[in-house]
Amino acid sequence: MMRDATGKQAKMWGAAIVGYDQYDYKYASGRSGTFMITGFSPRAKNISIYIMLDFSEFSSLMKKLGKHNTGKSCLYIKSLDDVDNKELARLIKESVQVMRCRYS
Repeated sequence: MMRDATGKQAKMWGAAIVGYDQYDYKYASGRSGTFMITGFSPRAKNISIYIMLDFSEFSSLMKKLGKHNTGKSCLYIKSLDDVDNKELARLIKESVQVMRCRYS
């Protein structure tokens, strides 16, 4: 899904995060860096899916997704079987498009 959405190969970001594509950011404080546009981490308790935007931008899509929880920029699911994979792929694709527009 993430390779399809980004057209990029996976890259490890640290020891446990698989990320796709990247963007450069700079805060008002002057701090800057590079991070992945989307990615995932298989954790013991759940799968963390990194959607680098506020989920409120995708509220109608989130209602159709299935069983999940969210953090600031993480979507947590127990299993891919718990969510509608078509809607998950759509969420990833749309978030990648927004990130590329904001950080191109």
